[in-house]
Amino acid sequence: MNCRPGCGACCIAPSISSAIPGMPHGKPAGVRCVQLDADNRCLIFGQPERPAVCSGLAASLDMCGSDEDARATGNAHALRYLDRLELLTTPP
Repeated sequence: MNCRPGCGACCIAPSISSAIPGMPHGKPAGVRCVQLDADNRCLIFGQPERPAVCSGLAASLDMCGSDEDARATGNAHALRYLDRLELLTTPP
């Protein structure tokens, strides 16, 4: 499955603890990555400075929802999914 253009949920919902160009301390959950452009596309996609955690996250039906979900709600399904993962993996 490929990322849907304009989604950007994986660059907004999760926390990222490793450095990102422009965000040397990573980013908190729910904060938009500074590397997202106005169309929600990663400006450093495929570049060596892109964090490994970003490169390792692949689009999936579970995370992204169906094409029908996307048409109905945009990136809301993916944001809910990633928000839930963030909650489940946050230390107490």
